[in-house]
Amino acid sequence: MIDPGTHGLTEPVSRPLQRLLRVAVATHIAGLRGRRRTAPRLWVGLPRGPLLSRTADTDQTDHTLRTEIVAQMAGRIAPATQPWTPLVWLTRPGEVDPVEDLELAWLAAAGAAYAELDLRLVFVTVGRHGWRDPRTGTARQWDRIRRR
Repeated sequence: MIDPGTHGLTEPVSRPLQRLLRVAVATHIAGLRGRRRTAPRLWVGLPRGPLLSRTADTDQTDHTLRTEIVAQMAGRIAPATQPWTPLVWLTRPGEVDPVEDLELAWLAAAGAAYAELDLRLVFVTVGRHGWRDPRTGTARQWDRIRRR
């Protein structure tokens, strides 16, 4: 069971959640295919299960529209992920530190959408070497990660 609390992930992070987030990192790395730069993407679902994604451009959207996007994605995925709550993660090039405005914009939208849907939010940023919860700083990093 995942219980991230209402304010983000804290230690200790459950083993099932650690495994899912590691898969998210491995999948992101595999998707890079030698490219150093990719457009940021927002993902909703489970890394090894039902999943939706879209580009995470904040230039084209305001907070209300971002919230609606996350709510629609989570609403479509939630029934298929039972008993899990769909995770939300943002993939972006480079490292997961420091926290960027892009993450904060999508985190605020995800928080509002999940509150409306009465879902518990797990939101992390995924980069080339790991993941990080921008709310708490809880993170995992690896020098090398291989897809299992």
